[in-house]
Amino acid sequence: MKRSAAKIVREYGPFPGAERVHGVTYDGRQVWFASGDKLNAFDPSSGETLRSIDVPAHAGTAFDGQHLFQIAEDRIRKIDPETGRVLATIPSPGGGRDSGLAWAEGTLWVGQYRDRKIHQIDPETGAILRTIESNRFVTGVTWVDGELWHGTWEGDESDLRRIDPRTGEVLEQLDMPAGVGVSGLECDGGDQFFCGGGASGKVRAVRRPR
Repeated sequence: MKRSAAKIVREYGPFPGAERVHGVTYDGRQVWFASGDKLNAFDPSSGETLRSIDVPAHAGTAFDGQHLFQIAEDRIRKIDPETGRVLATIPSPGGGRDSGLAWAEGTLWVGQYRDRKIHQIDPETGAILRTIESNRFVTGVTWVDGELWHGTWEGDESDLRRIDPRTGEVLEQLDMPAGVGVSGLECDGGDQFFCGGGASGKVRAVRRPR
């Protein structure tokens, strides 16, 4: 396993009216993050907040190229980002114990925080298609270039780890500085991750190793 210190390249926030950062996703132009009672979008080049949608937003956030998906309590809502309208709702696999959320291969991937699992689910029905085991608490989840990464946060320690999607084996680990937590996780498709910072109210950009 390759292990190194995470390189934080930029910090965004804290943002007005958003005390916590839960899920994080990226739509190709703006970064979205969940802050409890709304979804917020900011410009990653300027850091400026662009807009927000009033919708319960307690955990992971994902984008499928057209719609946003947001976990709140024991449900996952599908949202039109243009209008903010909720288009559909499915049950979340953890029944309220869910953490991260990602979109890949036409399906949703849902982190299960204390259960140390990631479920692949059907985005229409919520049915679990398969489950990957991790050995740490799972926070944010993201897929990029066929790699599955997830955030961890236990006590004062957090890291980003790339795991084998078949076995759950840790292939690579990026250790965050002490006291810096990772709630949501998303890759921009290139060379950086966006990491939600929980109660710090910040989103941090971390260099993705190549």
